[in-house]
Amino acid sequence: MVHELLAIKNNRVSLVNCPGVSKEQQEVIMSPVYDEFYCNKMYANFGQIGQDIKNLMDDFQEKAKSHQKVESIGDMKAFVENYPQFKKLSGTVSKHVTVVGELSRLVAQHNLLEVSELEQDLAAQDGHSSALNRVRRLITNDKLRHIDALRLVLLYALRYERHPSNDVSGLVETLRHQGVPDHYPGLVSLMLEYASLTRGHAFQTKDVVKMTERFFRGLKGVENVFTQHSPVLKESLENIIKGRPEENYAYLKTEYPFGVRPQDIIVFIIGGVTYEESLVAYQMNKTYPGTRVVIGGTTVHNTENFLADLQTAMRGVNRSKRGRSGARNI
Repeated sequence: MVHELLAIKNNRVSLVNCPGVSKEQQEVIMSPVYDEFYCNKMYANFGQIGQDIKNLMDDFQEKAKSHQKVESIGDMKAFVENYPQFKKLSGTVSKHVTVVGELSRLVAQHNLLEVSELEQDLAAQDGHSSALNRVRRLITNDKLRHIDALRLVLLYALRYERHPSNDVSGLVETLRHQGVPDHYPGLVSLMLEYASLTRGHAFQTKDVVKMTERFFRGLKGVENVFTQHSPVLKESLENIIKGRPEENYAYLKTEYPFGVRPQDIIVFIIGGVTYEESLVAYQMNKTYPGTRVVIGGTTVHNTENFLADLQTAMRGVNRSKRGRSGARNI
């Protein structure tokens, strides 16, 4: 969420354009190596983070009260010994309160909870008529950022491109009427062209039975409506760990003794990885403690840089050919 709304570059987040941010907080470091709170909470959902920030504040306030009582030489000595840790905690609290405050402002200002829920439903649920009406209504909401409106239309197009009653062209025209940047409408057809070269992962399945199995397996353990979608990578890693055939991605096949899990799995995605896929690796490490999953990629995507890479990748592509491997493979 931080990367999508604020962008993380080399473990740094710029808050220069955020209202009310002090000069000292205009650039903050978000690194699990140097920030214990971030390390422990980087995969928590947004609702949980709010409570965790409150707990962090309460802890800091308790420590601040104890530092106010400097009445003896012993108190002074204790203060000097604990001051570096206290100062570090002060900086941690200030940083995370600032970042979460900015995220909360953007969520409220741009109606992002409703956007996020619809995105998840487009990816994980079925029901074309309802989806189309919701997309139409939301993308005409003046509170939405143009990039969020585009992302909804892209997801709808990918999900319902082959539905007989789809209205991709109508939604694209609506984007134009909303005054989106000139190149945004063309990205919809470009995305569909790209999907035709990499078809097989996003929303299609081989048969109805497999689709039903994926649907119910995907809903198992879902925390809320904002976490319905599960990347294909999760199924792929489970297949490899459990010794099942893996069809989603090409991978280095090694014959393991029956019943023995691989100890190390290295995932590297050429074309870019997402934080959602990083979450999958984290979950796999917790679920299967005998196996270590390490994940990386040529970049870490958010919507903006993915669409920029999409335009670059599709330049000069012979779009008359089908079934070629895409630019983003493991």
